Amino acid sequence: MERNSKKYILTDNMDWEELGGGVSRKMLGYDNQIMMVLVMFEKGALGSPHSHFHTQATYCVSGKFEFEIDGVKQIVKGGDGVYIEPNLLHSAVCLEEGMLIDTFSPVREDFLSGTGPSYFGDKD
Repeated sequence: MERNSKKYILTDNMDWEELGGGVSRKMLGYDNQIMMVLVMFEKGALGSPHSHFHTQATYCVSGKFEFEIDGVKQIVKGGDGVYIEPNLLHSAVCLEEGMLIDTFSPVREDFLSGTGPSYFGDKD
């Protein structure tokens, strides 16, 4: 199925989609090959360990996060980037309230269908 977002995604008039556990998101653009998502984390929010077949690149807009990718932990702060190969187990804990921009290839169909993600846990 062919999927395309609007050409311009103006976030001022968009509601945050509450994912639970102190995590919210806004879809910034997608087609069948790529998806970009703005994700807001409250301090202590958790992206529980999970994996997916998508390639993921993440830009840390603000805040501080402890990522773990394939067993290796790294603190990431505003201005840093993260690359996650397909099928690698990864997680993140928000150490200081912040925002990430996640990009995925191909598109995360589960995000669009409302069936995912279920990997956001409760705040500490």
